Amino acid sequence: MRKGVSRALALFMVMVPLFAGNSWAAARIPVFVSILPQKFFVERIGKDLVDVQVMVAPGASPHTYEPKPAQMAALSKAQVYFAIGVTFERAWLTKISSANPGMKIVHTDQGIQKIPMAVHRHEEEKDDEREHPDHGALDPHVWLSPPLVMVQARNILTALQEADPSHRSEYEANYKDFVSMLVDLDGELRGILAGKGRLQFMVFHPAWGYFAHSYGLEQVPIEIEGKEPKPAQLKKLIEHAREHQIKVVFVQPQFSSRSAEQVAREIGGRVAFVDPLALNWAENLREAASKFKAAVK
Repeated sequence: MRKGVSRALALFMVMVPLFAGNSWAAARIPVFVSILPQKFFVERIGKDLVDVQVMVAPGASPHTYEPKPAQMAALSKAQVYFAIGVTFERAWLTKISSANPGMKIVHTDQGIQKIPMAVHRHEEEKDDEREHPDHGALDPHVWLSPPLVMVQARNILTALQEADPSHRSEYEANYKDFVSMLVDLDGELRGILAGKGRLQFMVFHPAWGYFAHSYGLEQVPIEIEGKEPKPAQLKKLIEHAREHQIKVVFVQPQFSSRSAEQVAREIGGRVAFVDPLALNWAENLREAASKFKAAVK
């Protein structure tokens, strides 16, 4: 009898940590973010205390994305939704909130002075207003500038501490480590791009405005909000690229590269990929900086 009791006690002692581990995992705060880079930010601050799900899947565009039914169902269990101002949120954020009225919506871009979406200076304003209804809209790509991510990090920290006050100190420590990493990355990017002056780089979609502003660069966009240029505008872009010896046209996986390939052919250049939505955010910015630097001799 005692032998059976001893075995049962030993089994119990083995199983207790497993149950405790499952309970701890289940206790992680369920949160949603709009895009993959936000997952990187929230997990840096929340670490093992948060369970982060992403709305816009890899390869999809936040300009045209529509949430899946399974995502809308999962939102009913989330405590926090971290918004960032991307296009699909305009149409869906109210519906997302309605799916779970108790879920807090946190605008991580709060406190950031946004700039208008870039429009190439050769475009004529009247034509642009007809062809580009979003001309004048504010640029949402604030996650591509490390100094602006510091602002977002503070908003994320505050939200997590409010949602889970028992772990305030852990979030605070993680936040400080993350900001330290951002400061180091900012310095590293400045070092990569040092001595290039007002370097111009040509992109299909103007996602890199804040990055360019932070590091003294200038992006030359081919399209705005998914609208490809008219033939006359395309001709002027080609002339501009030739004049400034631009030999690389950058595209991202979420958009068609047809116009970019046409420009590249006309200038005797090539198309290269940079993805503003990559999950490995810090390394992605290092790679983008190196590619922009190499694009203009």
